[in-house]
Amino acid sequence: MVNYPEMAVPDDPKLAQNITHFARALRKAGLAVGPGRVIDAIHAVKAVGFTKKADFYWTLHACFVSKPEDRPLFAQLFRLYWRDPQYLEHMMSFLRPAVHGVQEERAAQPAEKRAAEALLDGEDRPLPPQEDKEDEVEIDFDASQTTSAQEHLRTLDFELMSTSEMAAAKRMLATLSLPVPPILSRRTQGGHGLLPDWPGTMRQAMRRGGEVTDFATKRRRQRYPNLVVLCDISGSMASYSRAVLHFVHAVANREGQGWAQVHAFTFGTRLTNITRHLRQRDVDAALAAAGAEAQDWKGGTRIGACLHSYNRDWSRRMAGQGAVVLLITDGLDRADDGQLGHEMERLNLSARQLIWLNPLLRWDGFAPRARGITQMLPHCSSFRAGHNIASLQGLADALSRPDDNGEKTRLLAMLRDA
Repeated sequence: MVNYPEMAVPDDPKLAQNITHFARALRKAGLAVGPGRVIDAIHAVKAVGFTKKADFYWTLHACFVSKPEDRPLFAQLFRLYWRDPQYLEHMMSFLRPAVHGVQEERAAQPAEKRAAEALLDGEDRPLPPQEDKEDEVEIDFDASQTTSAQEHLRTLDFELMSTSEMAAAKRMLATLSLPVPPILSRRTQGGHGLLPDWPGTMRQAMRRGGEVTDFATKRRRQRYPNLVVLCDISGSMASYSRAVLHFVHAVANREGQGWAQVHAFTFGTRLTNITRHLRQRDVDAALAAAGAEAQDWKGGTRIGACLHSYNRDWSRRMAGQGAVVLLITDGLDRADDGQLGHEMERLNLSARQLIWLNPLLRWDGFAPRARGITQMLPHCSSFRAGHNIASLQGLADALSRPDDNGEKTRLLAMLRDA
């Protein structure tokens, strides 16, 4: 456990209520904490005592933490609630706009924002009083246009966002969903369907002495496809890839959307599988682990070689059963060996649907003149923009309407006319 300053825990008769409130904050932050664990924690503290801070920490840890990925979040919440009251005010500054324009002493660590939000629970606690200065200019804020501001944020380019706008955009991305309709399997199951079930009919006849009185039917089973995300993290895509990965993390950790499994890869000069990192519940910790795994952030671009690595090593096991592949890249690959077009064709043939998100489509005068784009464009199912929140929300339309190919038809016409 991390060494903290000395803490004197008072002999408070409301300790049971405090443990209950602490458990409520843990549950709001995402830990599986129910009433039974709260009762166990109160009895455990009563048996162990709280004369030593380490005993108190590990007693609650044993009662409330059941997964390794929950340990950082528990540690931050424990520090906020039991140890450092001023630390909560520090974390509140990350949840509010920078009104005074003062740079924070340090950035928030993974799980800290989530812990502070869980403890605040929607309360608007007053900020510490600020010293009045004669030279300061008083600024009045008008919050009447909040809806318009949110709509503006939806359509604002990720690359043009300020730090505060990007933080707000990430919170919006965490609430997005990407539902997918089920697909029909070749396997069948009994029930009221349109397909004749001859074996079932004969079994029913045998139970009636060999007389066929009714015909049994069956129907095709429904199943959900996998989602495979290939995200370009080269230098030209850095502003967009981080926002897209926040969206992918929300999709991977949101239940009820229908995806069988969500797999994620990053590529620049090499392909990196970050699927296991995005399974962490805390988005900051997940992206930090993914960034440590991928050593080619903001580097060069070798799209053809990276797609070859995916097709050779991963395509059969992940996209062989009708997966939907989401490709996020600007397509700026200068290789002229024909590999990119060949690998893009293989990728399209192995997937049920290949959706290409390109942030360059944000320009009204965009034309497919780059060599890499001309090789990739004919082999995608849908070609769409991917530069803001609204474009990511539009992915649901592409999934529900497979015949919607976005801008592909228009740009292919431009290629033929060129």
